[in-house]
Amino acid sequence: MRNFLISYYIFIIFFFINTASSIENRIILKIDNSIITNVDVINEAKYLQALNPKLQNLKKNKILEIAKNSLVREKIKEIEISKASTSSVKSEYLENIIKSIYMNIGFKNKNEFIKHIKKFDINMQIIEKKLSNETLWNQLIYNKFFSKIKIDKEKIKKDINSINKKSKSYFLNEIVYSAENVNDTKILFEEIKKSIVKNGFENAAAIYSVSETSKTGGSLGWVSENTINKNILKNISKVKIGDFTNPILIPGGFLILKVKDIKEIEKKIDAEKELNSRIRSMQNQQLNQYSNIYFKKIKKDILIDEK
Repeated sequence: MRNFLISYYIFIIFFFINTASSIENRIILKIDNSIITNVDVINEAKYLQALNPKLQNLKKNKILEIAKNSLVREKIKEIEISKASTSSVKSEYLENIIKSIYMNIGFKNKNEFIKHIKKFDINMQIIEKKLSNETLWNQLIYNKFFSKIKIDKEKIKKDINSINKKSKSYFLNEIVYSAENVNDTKILFEEIKKSIVKNGFENAAAIYSVSETSKTGGSLGWVSENTINKNILKNISKVKIGDFTNPILIPGGFLILKVKDIKEIEKKIDAEKELNSRIRSMQNQQLNQYSNIYFKKIKKDILIDEK
């Protein structure tokens, strides 16, 4: 372990004086039969900073720690995907995911996004591969758990009929985390709060959140209050712009939400479209929860060896 730490910090120093090309490519982690090298971690750090530039405000070793943890999650998912019979990802679907990402972080079109990622020595092929793997993971979760999803359509219809023309929309960022017991939960929340104050919510999400949104600072974008779980909405409604909620219990862990902005919207309600939108939103929420639970389960059975 001592030798590992020494070599790890040596390559950190090399990385941040821009001599990454001269670094010896060494294995630092083995996950079942998959490996992670120091160069993999460096490249992942670049990728994460491209998606969340605020990460650059963190200390260099913290960025690399986040990158290493991100790669561990990615490798575990790849191992599970390889066991399943999943189809390839359609290019149109992939393009829509890429579009949602670059618009969510403030770029108007793909060309602007490509120019941005080039600054971090990242190309679209790398991003497409990562997003394809995440899509295949989501497909695996869908196949396993979709039959378990519970949605009360009649209740949704009643809610839609009672909607006012004016409603609120929230720009939200999330941190999803879990702990083994109540004491650990309290301790971890205190750590997260300190990190939010010191590093900002987006960076705290990158450090602590187990959700895939951690790569973009936990950003959920604009979310209509009509599609938010009633208990979660109750917590959000108590929070001012710029503040965040206390931990909200969800299946498989806890959720902290930051209210980045609020706006009132007035629109003519198309009952059928609203119904479909809410059903999709609820399905995604439940599938995300199943995803976190399933990931925790399979991680326990995978051998992770630090070299």
